[in-house]
Amino acid sequence: MPVTADQQAEIDAQRSHPQPTLRAVSPGMEAHLYRAHDVLDHGFIRVIDYMGDDSSICQAARVSYGKGTKSVSNDEGLIRYLMRHWHSTPFEMCEIKLHVKLPVFVARQWIRHRTANVNEYSARYSILDREFYIPEPSALAAQSTTNNQGRGEVLQGAEAARVLEILKSDSQRSYDHYEEMLSETAADGGAQSGLARELARMNLPANIYTQWYWKVDLHNLFHFLRLRADAHAQMEIRVYAEAICKVVADWVPFAYGAFEDYRMGGATLSGKAIDCVRRMLAGETVTQETSGMSKGEWREFEGVLGD
Repeated sequence: MPVTADQQAEIDAQRSHPQPTLRAVSPGMEAHLYRAHDVLDHGFIRVIDYMGDDSSICQAARVSYGKGTKSVSNDEGLIRYLMRHWHSTPFEMCEIKLHVKLPVFVARQWIRHRTANVNEYSARYSILDREFYIPEPSALAAQSTTNNQGRGEVLQGAEAARVLEILKSDSQRSYDHYEEMLSETAADGGAQSGLARELARMNLPANIYTQWYWKVDLHNLFHFLRLRADAHAQMEIRVYAEAICKVVADWVPFAYGAFEDYRMGGATLSGKAIDCVRRMLAGETVTQETSGMSKGEWREFEGVLGD
């Protein structure tokens, strides 16, 4: 169960005491506040706090740019203009604080996004729970033969079962040893102090779950989501990004719609690629050899065009 009984009781208590406020409130986000959204087998995300909404972005932009935005007739149009022209500062006026429970190896990918504030559960002071990420059989895949950091064909039958058994048994064995090292009773029954928690944790595998509070502004959150909600991202971090996307879509629907259109659904073309498009529109047949692009660039260009 991703959320413990104590955590659920805390969530229920927090949601049962709404407070009046004069600050900007997003009804969509209020529905998510404190609730846990399950991810993977034991993980979750939940919103602890947030600041701002779509109107906060517009307010900041109009203060910053003044007459430059007078021609924009509505908030949605202004937000789309800002997103289209890469004006990032107004989006930084909105912030979100998330409580995330995730496997350690996912956390190590996640922490690469350094433009956030993070406070992680400390295994120096506390004892980690016996919870490990064990993939579904459909997530067990061989190494890709074309992508050094990707997956290939899904493992089948006996091979999949063998890998799952290794993951389960190694996880349990390492935790047994973790508990044994922490124990204040020696193997012969005599008293001993037990190994320090900061040392005993060394033996734990990367699929054990950790937790943290993660606070980030909307601009940098969009950067995170553009990379991690992408189809090429590792599945185990992508499902967290997808869960966050659903929350953000309810929090700032105009901003998320613009992000989805211009960033997730859009594409950036090089000068050479734009020149090729112009030549194609003029009726010229353009090939990789005449494009001025490398084979890799041309392959990606064809992918954008849908060829």
